Amino acid sequence: MIKDRLENAELYYGISNNLKLGFEWLKNNALTNIDSKKYIINDKIYANVQEYLTKNDALYEAHREYIDIQYVVKGAEKVGVCNKSFCKTVESYNPEKDIEFMEYTLNDEWQTLNEGEFLVLFPTDAHKPSINIGNSSQNVKKVVVKVAIN
Repeated sequence: MIKDRLENAELYYGISNNLKLGFEWLKNNALTNIDSKKYIINDKIYANVQEYLTKNDALYEAHREYIDIQYVVKGAEKVGVCNKSFCKTVESYNPEKDIEFMEYTLNDEWQTLNEGEFLVLFPTDAHKPSINIGNSSQNVKKVVVKVAIN
């Protein structure tokens, strides 16, 4: 997992060219005004723009074929992040959606994701996004860039 601000994304370009292209797409679009939908960047990268209310709880999820860049455009949320080897699968891996759902077997570990910040989540990183900060829900606009590993 990597947590940082979008203006520092160039520090991570060397990890992979696909990751670099995903960050460049985030930097080169007016994200506060962009519609909530799926955007195809190329055959290995796409972005899902989402607007939602945060929630009290969720299952952890993990992916095998894609790295997530989760970038908050507006609002803030908590994201649980852990090594998926410490999780118990509760919904088997779905290869069509590249997702499996699980529960963390230890105490939750939280990251707060504020406006302008991103998390890069690798296949070893189980994550529980979209969680309330405190007791009340808030509106969040987030872009999840899905970057193919290969």
